[in-house]
Formats: sequence, structure tokens, C-alpha cells
Amino acid sequence: MEVFSRENMEQEESNLDSSPEEFDDDSDTDYDIYPRVSKRKLDISLETTSPKRLRQRTINSTTSSNTSQPGTPRAPLKPAAEMGTKESRRREKSQSTKGYMYEAVRSGSSATVTVVEDWLDDYKQDRAEGVRELLNFIVQCCGCKGVVTKEMFTSMQNADIIGYLTKEFNEDTGSYPVVAPGSEGRRFREGLCEFVSQLVQRCQNSLLYDEFLFSSLVAFLTGLADSQVRAFRHTSTQMAMHLMSALVEVSTIVYAQAEVTQRRFNLEKNKSAHQRATERLEELQNSYNELLEHQEELQSMTNAIFKGVFVHRYRDKVPEIRALCMAEMRVWLKQNPAAFLNDGYLKYLGWMLHDKQASVRMQSVLSLQKLYEEEDFIGRLELFTSRFKERLLNMVLDKDSDVAEETVKLLLLIKQKMEDTLTDEECSCVYPLVFAAHRGLASVAGEFLYYVLCTEVNHFAEGEQEKCTVTFLNLLTSFYIQSKYHEHAAYLVDSLWDVAGTELRNWETMTSLLLQERGEGQGLVDEEESALIELMICAVRQAAEVTPPPPRSFGKRNVSTKSKKLQSQERRRITHHFIPLLPQLLAKYSADTEKATCLLRAPLYFELEAYGSTSRLEKYLELLLSQVCEIVEKHHDERVLEASVRVLYALCSDHYNFSARAERGVSQLLDATLEKFTAHLSEILQGTADEDDVYNAATSLKRLSIFSSAKDMTLSNLFEPSFLLLKAGVESREIDKELMVPALKCAAFYLLWEKVKISDVAVQTEKAELKRLHKMVHSFCLLCQRCLSLDESCIRDQAFECLCDVLVVFGQQKERTEFQSVSISPDETLKAEMVSFLLDYIFTDLDDNAEGEEEEETKLGVLRRRRKQLAGYCKLILYGVFDLQAATDVLKYYSKFYRDYGDIIKETLSKSKMINAVESARIVCLSLQQLFLSLGDDEQEKEEEMREIRDLAKRLAMSFGVNLQHIRKPLLALHQSGILFALQGVDEGDDSNLKFLEILSEFSFKLVKQDRSQLLSYLRRVCGSVSSRCVSMYERSLHVGSRETAARSPHDTPAKKRRRMDKSIRSLDSPALTSTVQPSRAAHMQGIPHSTGSGSSELLSADQFKEGTVQKKAMRLLTHRRAPHSPSEHSDVQSQLHILSLIEEDFEKDEDPVIEEYDDEDSDSEVAVSLPSTRRSTSFLEDLFE
Repeated sequence: MEVFSRENMEQEESNLDSSPEEFDDDSDTDYDIYPRVSKRKLDISLETTSPKRLRQRTINSTTSSNTSQPGTPRAPLKPAAEMGTKESRRREKSQSTKGYMYEAVRSGSSATVTVVEDWLDDYKQDRAEGVRELLNFIVQCCGCKGVVTKEMFTSMQNADIIGYLTKEFNEDTGSYPVVAPGSEGRRFREGLCEFVSQLVQRCQNSLLYDEFLFSSLVAFLTGLADSQVRAFRHTSTQMAMHLMSALVEVSTIVYAQAEVTQRRFNLEKNKSAHQRATERLEELQNSYNELLEHQEELQSMTNAIFKGVFVHRYRDKVPEIRALCMAEMRVWLKQNPAAFLNDGYLKYLGWMLHDKQASVRMQSVLSLQKLYEEEDFIGRLELFTSRFKERLLNMVLDKDSDVAEETVKLLLLIKQKMEDTLTDEECSCVYPLVFAAHRGLASVAGEFLYYVLCTEVNHFAEGEQEKCTVTFLNLLTSFYIQSKYHEHAAYLVDSLWDVAGTELRNWETMTSLLLQERGEGQGLVDEEESALIELMICAVRQAAEVTPPPPRSFGKRNVSTKSKKLQSQERRRITHHFIPLLPQLLAKYSADTEKATCLLRAPLYFELEAYGSTSRLEKYLELLLSQVCEIVEKHHDERVLEASVRVLYALCSDHYNFSARAERGVSQLLDATLEKFTAHLSEILQGTADEDDVYNAATSLKRLSIFSSAKDMTLSNLFEPSFLLLKAGVESREIDKELMVPALKCAAFYLLWEKVKISDVAVQTEKAELKRLHKMVHSFCLLCQRCLSLDESCIRDQAFECLCDVLVVFGQQKERTEFQSVSISPDETLKAEMVSFLLDYIFTDLDDNAEGEEEEETKLGVLRRRRKQLAGYCKLILYGVFDLQAATDVLKYYSKFYRDYGDIIKETLSKSKMINAVESARIVCLSLQQLFLSLGDDEQEKEEEMREIRDLAKRLAMSFGVNLQHIRKPLLALHQSGILFALQGVDEGDDSNLKFLEILSEFSFKLVKQDRSQLLSYLRRVCGSVSSRCVSMYERSLHVGSRETAARSPHDTPAKKRRRMDKSIRSLDSPALTSTVQPSRAAHMQGIPHSTGSGSSELLSADQFKEGTVQKKAMRLLTHRRAPHSPSEHSDVQSQLHILSLIEEDFEKDEDPVIEEYDDEDSDSEVAVSLPSTRRSTSFLEDLFE
């Protein structure tokens, strides 16, 4: 086997520094075998020339040849009638069914074997005509309508023929049969490859070595593969690569036959003289020599294809061609490793690991996988592995997750087959991928991790299964502790679930480790216990729900009946194992907040009805209730309290026969907690309470607030004491924040539960009660408003969140008449306070707003809280509590804070368009106007701020979508508002607002041609004699409808690009209807004359944009308005808007599918592997806008 020399290694390193497309043709010099392709010389005489004398074949003792040979007995002649019938049938087929082979392969109507045999019959009758027919078949497969005629075939070389076909080829469509989509294209590609394979298979004993058929075929395919026409290049490469694969398969067979013949020859030769058969020995010698000649000819053809096609096309501009070359190389390396599995060929796979396209990298990795799966190939792959191992380790973070997934599979094969190749440090590059959001990649990384852990387990523990499981769990917890993603145990469990499900479902071993007492050399340390508890609870969830973590699950998955049955069995097993042990675990770890919180999630996955099935299990219910109540009394952390309350109210559900007992236990706990709070309330209000009294009252009130969030506790009347605490704290500013925050929650939940009660239709609420509730809501809102100005951030944040929730529920009541008496309309002072909160504490950088409390939190936690607060404010706008104009305070920061709040602001803008599209467009314009008016006086800063406003305008313009017909009214209203704003003060000589037209031009490319003409006429009318660069630029944007040409001079563009731009501008001068509008409707729109009615120049109200009835009404209205009117400053835009409202219904009747909106937003550098996010923006938006 050949190995890399030092010179070759240096050459590869220099090649790897550049992209695959930059490799030059000098890479051919690695091969010293040149193709034996003779030039095509044809006898033009009418009589058929006899082919070159074929060598006698004795591979299988006897061979048959369909070509006559001098000196050998002729086969019996066929009857003349049969010969004539076959000849006539062949002539009829060649004349009446032009393109028969292509149609048969394309449609699959005939078996490929039959097509090949029919063509071979024709070829044996006339070689030249048969080859010409084959060449025409290849040309048809390329999608070319040109034909290789007899004159061309006999008098022209391949280059001239291909040049002529190139001129005849029309590549305007960019589509050809090989790349046809759908089942038809797939069937054609499979049929074409099958045709090539069958052709080689049928000719492998005769015509493959006649030095005419395949020499002509290879030469023609090589010429096509060098064409500039993509269809020729792609199709010929497809056929050439598959042809080489078929030849490699034949060469493998010939090589095996040569070895067998040589062994037989040596056996015969080693016999004694009287036993040796001279004729047999001579026959074997001739057969072996002939097989060697066959090998030489096959090697010559494969080298011709490799050097003529592969070496040039593996770096083709088209990624599909490059991927095709890599896929076929996999076949050659595996079928004939003796000839191809060397570093001269493997280097191409290594080079293509650097390709820019994911599909090419994917094929290279898949090819390497097939090689590393073979044990016999490992020795030949050692040098390649050491050379390209670093690149493979980098590819685990590939931008394409599928490529990264296959790369990890390849590394696992390398780890399994070549033990010492990957070091521990190199393996650590793969481990973090178990936390990736892509489930396929994470699962493969989990398989890699599982193999490494099992290898370590085999070193430490041998024999007993239980001991191996304990060792595995210890190693897994150690890995989880050392990883940086301690909040994502669910991801780790899901990644290992397919391979380590048995170990992760071993509840007996896990619980025994947790209940084991610490001693000398026994038991787990505190950190290991926390990790094991979290992994165990995540495994319980995975087994009970059979679903991956939310970011890894896409849509609903259909679960089979068998899977449901297994899930039910596993859930029953979990229930019966943990019911007796959970009280013991809670008793041991009740003092630890993290461990108790995690363990309290377990009962949510139980079959809770099992507690009431037997008296033996009922005692465990009492133990569980007592332990949970004890945890509630012991802790005041919100997380453990919420987990406890969740378990308690799950047990109190009416679905279970033991719910009364659980209710009784919860009531006793609530009574004791309420008594502790009220015992110190009066002293706190009077200011005489000591620190212990304040602490006890605060912890009790915090527990009551958590219970209030899960259950109606209005009977306890917590609003009055909470309100008194809040009032005293705001007035004196001396009440502890630990009391103020839960007091805000209790008061808010009380109001919300009261609303739930009066929403029940079956319950009639008295007017006095409604009046009292309205007064309470009003007082609470005023109190929260005062809390917004406090210095304590936790009180301020909680007051804002409670205020948003209460206003959403009690803001605008349109369901029932009696609700109007409890509805509240926020005044301007409250709105101003909430806007100030947005500007001061949400739309600020995290570092600039750092205070004592926030320094203890991570930036992610602060950002999560701010997103929640912004979402609450946006809900007030969308639910009608605030006017849509309040959205301007949010839209102004869309671009600046896009990374943090972009999804929330974008969804708010989208929902506002559903409420009132025209008003929403005006709000967009108003937000830009407010930013424009806030520009400073410094010219440099003003220019920078102006650029930021234009960037914001670009983002807002892209939010309007791509269906230009549906956004005509909103865009017209936006432009009209912007023009009126820009012209304010022009009559008095103040033209400072004219620069706003530059911002407005960013929306011009969304206008259709008719509306641009109307706005242009309106602009010229209202501007009068005003001449300004801004007005001229805005006019240009209306002329061409493009924001680029409006903002850039043509002289700034290079000549070559300018010509291309001019061509695109000319194309934009055509009617700007989208491609989804039917031609009939486009003609109808162009046929509508523009109205010139007069009226007020005020903006139209939302009521004026009502849907018209039918098209005829619009035409009648137009006919009525054709009478001349006196000119006025009112524009045609008003009439155009009204016409649009009349004809909009006609467009909606036969509306075509809308093109998906292209989001033209600047994204940051893309992370190759997305790790789990804790922001949960998707589910957050669903909760926000449901």
C-alpha cells in the first residue's frame, strides 16, 4: 500500500489552507497511468466493418462472443425470415420512436434491462449508428433538444459536436431532467444510473474491451463534463461517476478471477511431470494473461474517467456536482480497496471536509463512515486519521446540525475501532453536545458519552450488574457536576435515553444510593446527592411522559398503542416504587431547598388514584401530606413553596376519593399560617413590632401569597390587611420589602379571584358588591402607581407586574353589562408613570441599571424579568386598555433592543395590524416622527441618530409583509401622514422637517405603481414651489420604488454593477403587482381611472376604510366622479384610499396564496450548535398573545 511521502503531506497542508474551489489541476500528477482512449475512426462505407479480433475468452472454461472472429467456427445462421423480421423491427423502432431510450428511462414504462438489450442488438448490427444513438440519448438526458446527426458523427470531433449542441441548448429555465423535483425526477435519476449499470453488466464479457464503444462513451462524457453549460456538466458527471462505479465493480470481479486462475495455474504447475496436463496449463496461462489485459484496460478506463471528470468536477461551482463526486467515491473505496484505498484518493475526502456547502461535507463524512465500519480498512486509515482528525473535531460544531450529527457518529466509530486515537481532551469536545437543542445531534453525542462511560465502568467494575450500574451512575453524576449546564439535566437524560434507558430507569439503585447514610467510604457527598436527585426526577418525567424537553419536541407526535401501553406500565411501576420511599426521601432532604424542590416534582408523575386503592398505601398518603406541610412551614423560598402547593392541590383534586382528607390537611395548614400573620399585623402597622415579628409575618404572608395563586382564598379576606400594609409602607417608606412584595401579590390575586367569581353566569352579584370591588380595584391601582416611584427594585417590579395583570382583567369590559361597573380606565397620570417605568428600567442596558439586588442575579434572570414586564405592557395595548398610540413608546426601541425584545415587539406590531391596519401604520409613522423630533443639535450626533432612525424604518417596513395589495391602504395612510408632517412649517419658512422624507422613503419600495403615481401627484401639489434635496430624493423613491436607488447616486456604483442595477430599475417600471395577482385582476386595476375629487386634507379616520360591497359599486362610484372638480390642496390619495376600500372585497374573493414574508433583519454571528435557552420566548409569546 502507498503511503504519503513528506512532500505529499506538505502539498496537502498547503491545499487545505484554501477552499476546495481554489484547488488547481496539478493534483492530477499523482497518477502516472494514462487512459488508452483511441480516436474514433469510422469507415463511412455502407457495408458493416468487422470489429477488431476479440481475444479468446477462457475465464469460465467456455465463453461466447456475439461478434464473428476469423479462424473460429461460425455459429449456425438464423433463418432469413427471422433475420428480416428482426431487422425490420429494428428499423421501424429507430425511425418511428425517436428518443425511445430516453422516454423509457424517464417514464419507467419499460424495464431497464430490456432497453439495454434492445440497444445492444442495434449496436451489434451497426456500431457507428448504435454509438450515435447512445450519444443522442445522453444529449436528451441533459435536456437539450439538439441532435447528433450522421454527418456530425462521422466528420466532427467531440469538442465540435459539444460546441454545436451548446449553441442549440436553451438554459434560460435553469431546469433539466437530472434536477427535476418530485417523484418524477427521482425516478429519472434512478433509471439513468440503472441504465449505466446494466450497460456495463451486459458488456462485461465482450463489448467492454472492444476499444470502441466505451472509449467513445468515456470521451464524450469527458467532453460534456468540461462544458460551461450546467445541464451538460451535471448530467455527464452523474453518468460518468456511476459508469466508473460499475467499472470498479467489474474490475473487482476480474481481479478475483485472476487470483483464482493464478492459484489454479500454480497448483497445476506444481504437479509432477506425469500428472501435469500441458494443455490445461497452457489454457490457464492464456486465461490469466487475458485477465491481466482486462485489468489493464479497466484501469485505463477508470483512470481516464477519474482524471478527465472527477479531478475537475469534485471542485465544481455547483454543490450538487461536488456532493455527487464524493458519494460515488465512497463506492470505489469500498468495492476495490486494493486499488483505491490509499492516500492518493483519500485526500479528496479530507479536502471536501472543508467545503462551504453542507451537502458536500455531509457526503464526505458519510463516505468516511462506510470506510471506518470495516475492520480490514482501519490499518490503511491511520495516516488519514492523524492528518484530518483536527478538522473532524471542529466539525462537531458545524453550522448544519445534520452534518455535526454525522460527524459525531464518525468520531464514535473512530473511538470504537481505534482506541488510542482520540485523547480525553479531544473527546471533551463532543461531551457538551448532549445539551444541544437539536435532538438528533444530542442523541448521537449521548451515545458517544455512553460508550466512554461504559469503557470506564468496565475498568472499575466487572461482573455484577448492580455494581456496574452503581459505577455508571456515579460517573454520570460526576460528569453532570463538572459540566457547565447545571440547569439542564432534562437535556442530558433525553440524550442518553435511547442507549442508557436501562440504567436511568433503575429506580431501586438510585433510591438506595440516596437513602444510604454517609459513612467512611460510603454514601454520596452533598453535591453528588443533588445531581443524582435531579437526574432521577428528570428520568421519572421522561419515562412517565415519553416526550423530550420542550425545545427538542416539534409538534404533536402520534404515539402507538404499544407505546402507550409501555408508558402506562412504566408509570405504574414508578408509582408503586416511589409511594413508600418518597416520604423517607423528603424527610432526609427536607432541610435542603434545592433537593426538596426537586423531589416534590415526583408526585406529579404518579398515578395518584393508587393512594386510595388499599389501606396500606393510605398511610403513605398521610406521611406525604405531613412531610409536605412540614416543608411549607420550614421554608420561605418561593420555589419550594410553589412546588409544595402544586403537590397539595393535586392531591386535593375532586377526581380522587381521598381528596377530603387532603383538603382537611391543607385547611389546617392555611389556618395556622393565617393566624401567625394576623397575630403580628397590628404591631407592624403601629411600628412597634421587633425583627422576629416582622420576619414571622413576612414568611407567613409569602406562604399565603403562594396559596392564593393556586386557589381561591377570598374568604380569608387578605385584601384589607395587605392593602393596609402597602399603604403604610408607601406613606412611611419604612415597611420591610419582604412584607411589601407578598402583600402586593395577595391583594392582586384577591381582585383576580373576585373577578372570576362575578364572571360566573350562574351567580348573581349584587350592585353594592360590584361597587365595592370597583373601589378596591381603583385604590389598588393608585397604590401600585405610587409604588412605581419607590427605590426598592423588587417592590417596583412587582407593582408594575400586578398593575399590568389587574388592568388587563378590569380594563375594558365588553362581555356583560354588569361588568361595566367594575371596569377601570387608567388616567393619563398612570399611563405616564408606566411609560416612565419602561424607559427607566426596561429599555436600558443591563450594566447601566445594576443595583445591589440585581448584582446578585445573573443577566439572564434580569432579562427574563424585563421581558415579562414588557409583555405585560404590550398586553394592555392589544386588549384595548391603552390606545394603540401607546405602542409608539415600544416601537421606537425595536431596532436598538432587537436582540432582547425583538420577538415581543414584532408580535405586538403584528397583532396591532390585525386590530386596525391603517391605524397601526399611522402609529409606525408617529413613532418615527417622535424620534425625528428628538434629534439633537450637534451635527455629528444628529447624523448618527438619523442613521439609526433609518435603520429602524427599514425594519418596520419589512414588517408589512410581501402581499402588496393587502397593505395598500396602510401604506398610503403612512405616507400621507409622513408628508403632512414633513411639510409642517414650510409656509412660514421652517423646512427643518423636510429631512423626514428621507426616512419616509424607506417605505416606498412597498408601494404598487398606481399608489406611487398618486403620492407623487399629491407631493407635487402640496409642495408647490418647494425645492429641496430631500424632496427630490423622496420623488426618486416614488419613481422607482426602491430604497437603494433613492439613497445612493448612480455614480457611486461601478459601471458593471450599474448596468445591472439599471436593468432592475427598468424592470421595476412595469406595473408593480405581485406575482400572486392574477392577470385578469391586474388588467382590472390598470383600467381604473384615478379620481380627482376634492375634500379636506385631513387624514381619513378608520371608519372611512370599510370594505366595499362589489366591484360594480366601485365602477359606478368612479363613473359618478368623472365630472370635473375645482383644484384644491386635497390629494388624490383620499380618493384612491376610498376606491381601494371598495374594490378590496373583489381581491379577497379570489386571493392567491401569499408568499411567505422574508425577514430582512440583521442577525448576529450564528452559533453553530444551539444550546438550550432559558428564555423560552416561544411559549412566552403563546401565553402572551393567546
